[in-house]
Amino acid sequence: EVKLVESGGGLVQTGESLRLSCATSGFLFQDYAIGWFRQAPGKEREAVLCISTSDGTTYYQDSVKGRFTISSDNAKNTVYLQMNSLKPDDTAVYFCAADLVLPYCHETESTYGYWGQGTQVTVSS
Repeated sequence: EVKLVESGGGLVQTGESLRLSCATSGFLFQDYAIGWFRQAPGKEREAVLCISTSDGTTYYQDSVKGRFTISSDNAKNTVYLQMNSLKPDDTAVYFCAADLVLPYCHETESTYGYWGQGTQVTVSS
């Protein structure tokens, strides 16, 4: 059974950092695309960043460039989202999702077949 479990969210102040983890299990951590999405209150869920074994890292939000980075640890089957210089606009529930069929980054939610439960990130001003 494929599972994705996010952790690392919390309440921080503007300018602080958080590192989110997406721990995966149930599949070979060899061919994948794993994306980070977020959903702010009252807004639709949006793609933030993605990492894949085929095409590396893709950013979907200009607002996080220079502040957020994505990485993977193959030994731990885990993908990380390092978030620096956090802003109140980053407040959202953050989800990781995996596409194990076509290991290329893409923005469309429906192509990701597996999702975590989400972790809340709140940035106070």
